[in-house]
Formats: sequence, structure tokens, C-alpha cells
Amino acid sequence: MAPRANWKGFLRLSLVTCPVALYPATSESEKISFNQLNRQTGHRIKYIKVDQDTGDEVPNEDIVKGYEVEKGQFIEVTKEELEELALESTRTIEIDEFVDKADIDPRYLIRPYYLRPDGKVGHDAFAVIRETIREMNEVAIGRVVLTNRKHIIALEPMDKGLVGTLLRYPYEVRSEQEYFDEIEDVKVKKDMLDLAKHIVNQKAGNFDPRKFEDHYEGALVELINQKRAGKMIRPKERPKGENVVDLMQALRQSVGREGSTETANAPKKSAKKPRKAASGQKEMLMPIAGKKQAKEAGTKKQPAKSQRRSA
Repeated sequence: MAPRANWKGFLRLSLVTCPVALYPATSESEKISFNQLNRQTGHRIKYIKVDQDTGDEVPNEDIVKGYEVEKGQFIEVTKEELEELALESTRTIEIDEFVDKADIDPRYLIRPYYLRPDGKVGHDAFAVIRETIREMNEVAIGRVVLTNRKHIIALEPMDKGLVGTLLRYPYEVRSEQEYFDEIEDVKVKKDMLDLAKHIVNQKAGNFDPRKFEDHYEGALVELINQKRAGKMIRPKERPKGENVVDLMQALRQSVGREGSTETANAPKKSAKKPRKAASGQKEMLMPIAGKKQAKEAGTKKQPAKSQRRSA
């Protein structure tokens, strides 16, 4: 079942309108997350909202938004006032123009959403808008209001639906000049460039996100399982960066290493099955081998006055 829609409203191209729903296309819920604990008791930390001056706890219904105009002076803005600002467009994604996808600077991309018809009506109008964008081979640019703010959204067809990517406004993107101005103008020699291009050709492939594994997430799972088993955790030696003295020699060695790696890996493709990429936190945190022994080990290691385990 699809997750709950973040937004529901209408998609409009001139006079063609259809009801749509907007869903998040990505999720962080499968990543391992930690709670903050009191080291002395092992209890979770709870955050409360307090008045900065009195120290008294403030209930949610008494908390309002305020903009600081001067030090210690605020202008209060209510939820109703914020909603009133964009009242007309809060429920409509209006397509303003069509642009070439290559014209969209990647720095302006924020996050993707899935867009589909909402309910049983409007599928015909949705299909007309979707196929028009597909036939034009361009990206539709519109506006949408989420969490009381108006965003730019870029719409592209995907299968039977649309993918809408929120875009940043120009004032949100920093200029590259303040970071790049001090980079020296270096003339790269042709033989160095040829060697570097050869390395690139040896690494050429097709982008497939399924072959990439989150090694840090895997290491977290291993660490948690080791601590569950009561094993001693020993710090590993940190990798040290190498100082490249002879750039040309480093390039030649890189070419040789990539070539030998490619040759060595070729006949062993079917010999060792690659590790399956982790699909989620619940699946990754599997019971430790020897469930009964692990449970006994955990009980043995558990202190009498705390439920936490430490290495």
C-alpha cells in the first residue's frame, strides 16, 4: 500500500485540470537511527519546550511563530495569516512553462515526489497532461504550496505517472565564485590527460543504483550485533592519505592497477556471489548466530542495575 499523500489538489495545464495526489519518492525510515540516552541511567532523553526567561514548560497550543526584527523584539505571525498568503494556489499545481531538462542546474534540485490521479475521476485529463509532457520531451515547470511555502516543481513522466522534483529559488543557491576564485589555473599536459582518460575508460559502466552498497550502514549493523553479543569492540586503524609526489607516476601506476584488477576479476565472476545490498533496517538486524547462546551471553553481560549493554 502506498504511503499517505503529502499533498492533494489539482494539476492544471491551461484549461485542462485533474485531481492529483503528491507522494514522497524517497525515504529515510530504513536507515538505522539512534536515541539519546542518559549515560548514568540508560533512560531515553526527553525534550520539552520551555520559556527562555521563566524556564516554565509551554504547551503546544501556546507556541506561535515569530520573526526577530531586533534583538529580543519579535513580530508574531499566526498560522491563519500564513495560510492566507497563498490561499489561492494552495490546492493547485499550475504549469507555467516547458523547459529543456539540460537547462536545470542540478544545484537547484531538492527532492522528488510521485504524482498520480487522486480517486477514480480525472485519469483521462491526467493522461493528456502526462503524454503532452512526454511528447514534448521537456520538463513542465509549475508551482506548488507545501507546508505554507510556495515551491517551484519540475514535472516529468515516469511510466504511468509523473515525477515532480522541488526546485530551489535563486537566493537559496550560493555563488560558486567565492569558492572557486582561488583555484589556480593549471595547464594539464596532454600525456597526463590521455592517461587519466584511459583510467576512466577502464572504469566505464552503466549507472545501476542496485550495485551500490551502503557500507557505513552495514558497519552499523555489525557493530550493533557485536554489542548485542557482548563482544569487545576494538578501534580500527584510520586510513592515511597518500601524498602524491610524482603525478605522472601515479597515473601510470593507476593504469596498471586498473588493468590487473580487471583481468583478475574476469574469470572469478561466478566463483563468488556478491553480497546482497541491505534492503532495510529490520531485515539487516538479524538474530545473532546461535540464538540461544547469544541470549545467554547477553544475559551474562547485562549489569544488575541497568538494561543497557556496553562494550
